[in-house]
Amino acid sequence: MNKIKTKKTAEELGVKKVFLESGIEVNPIYTAEDIENSSIKHEIPGQYPFTRGIHPSMYRNKPFTIRQYAGFGSPEETNERFQFLIKNGQTGLNVAFDLPTQCGLDSDDPRAFGEVGRVGMSIDTLEDFEIAFKNIDLDKITVSLTINGTAIIAIAMYIAMAEKNGYNISNLRGTAQNDILKEFIGRGTWIFPVDKSVKLVVDTIEYCAQHVPKYSPVSVCGYHIRESGANPIQEMAYAFCIAKAYSDGALSRGISIDDFASRLSFNFDIYGNLFEQVAKFRGGRRLWAKIIREEYGAKKESSSWLRMIAGGGGGGLTKEQPLNNIIRSSYYALISALSGTQTMALCSYDEAYTIPTEHSAEISLRTMQIMIHEMGVCDTVDPLGGSYYVEALTDRFEKDIKEEMKTVEKWNGIINAVATGKIQESVSRQAYEREMGVQNGTVPKVGVNIFVREEESKEVEFHPYNQEAAENQIKKLHKVKSSRNHQKVQECLEAIKKDAEQNKNLMPSVIAAVKEYCTVGEIVNAMKEVYGEFKEPIFF
Repeated sequence: MNKIKTKKTAEELGVKKVFLESGIEVNPIYTAEDIENSSIKHEIPGQYPFTRGIHPSMYRNKPFTIRQYAGFGSPEETNERFQFLIKNGQTGLNVAFDLPTQCGLDSDDPRAFGEVGRVGMSIDTLEDFEIAFKNIDLDKITVSLTINGTAIIAIAMYIAMAEKNGYNISNLRGTAQNDILKEFIGRGTWIFPVDKSVKLVVDTIEYCAQHVPKYSPVSVCGYHIRESGANPIQEMAYAFCIAKAYSDGALSRGISIDDFASRLSFNFDIYGNLFEQVAKFRGGRRLWAKIIREEYGAKKESSSWLRMIAGGGGGGLTKEQPLNNIIRSSYYALISALSGTQTMALCSYDEAYTIPTEHSAEISLRTMQIMIHEMGVCDTVDPLGGSYYVEALTDRFEKDIKEEMKTVEKWNGIINAVATGKIQESVSRQAYEREMGVQNGTVPKVGVNIFVREEESKEVEFHPYNQEAAENQIKKLHKVKSSRNHQKVQECLEAIKKDAEQNKNLMPSVIAAVKEYCTVGEIVNAMKEVYGEFKEPIFF
């Protein structure tokens, strides 16, 4: 008896071919034949390899953490925004820092002029941390620090501030972004050469494994790599390669994989095709579990978890017809929930062109809250599980991410690929090609190149720069400098230089320095004297 053919190609059906951004062709019809060899039929939520989620009941008992990105101007203003968000139901904080802080410059540095507090909170000394987190219960509200080049200093300040406020740091929870390799690829707030930058990341992993075991010192960011031009496959592959590089560094110091792997976390991007995004996370989660167990020999189940924050990607939002971004962000939130995220941060509709207002931030909060409490996304685990289309895509993503990681190996590993600019060159070219696609209409964007209404072109309201707040920040810094013990400050800075010269873990000496109110700029300059600075490779 002949088997009835249930699948037909696009040509047979007389329809156009469809390709995802990842280059995968989408079949017009998916059937059981597409998942005959899939392992999904035997996989259970909360069990290795965790394709269907890292917890057995996922959101049924506790929804994902809502952690909106916030921080601007002074620590005083940022504390006010934090209090507003918490009052309106936010369950975690995600802190933005201004560019001078990210680049290791004090607010009174001439190079910081015009940028103090512009796109994030300004931090000079431990006092700023004490102000920013005043009256915030760190046992109830976990904090994510979105900081990279100066992450070792920010983590030190967070630990010192918590200790000063009476918290037991062995129970302290939270996350630091602290993914410097993606800065070389995507954002540019690097300071030190690549190898020394990675060394500092490993310093934080080692220190936290030994002293702050519940803290997550690294959140590997595929997000920014994707925003810089990588496709969804590359986003996951490059992030996994980066995570492996940090893990290899920690292992080289004699730390067991099970002593730190469960505290690694990931930050991923969401925009584009709904099913492509869901499948990249499900396939990626399965692959990461296999990497940690099969390649690194982890024994603890939690070591193999892909713990992630995933929310809307700013690259998907538009300045044109900005209210459309509310709809886009709603879909991004749905994707994130269907993908099994642990934490969600949702871009506000005006984030394409300004710092979100309280109004727009509240809309994003309500979007996630409506989804949790009215839409039923938390009722059952992995609601798209078993879909022929989703499962076939999941299998394909696992395979393609693994293949892309092999490409990085051919470039002599992720650290070399970043140091030589290989990955930067690749994603920059793709970003240019995609933007040209938007401009010429081959990449459809509602309100930008299709369904455009000329009369809707209007001025948008930008977040004003607060020069007075910047001046007050500088005055406060000068006051701290004049009141501290200058001898102890110099001793601390010399200790940092000595430890750097001897290739020691810098966390202890940096913590000692921030407790004496050494500034971000002073600590960075002490490290620069030993490590030097990164010079970006230039291609012609």
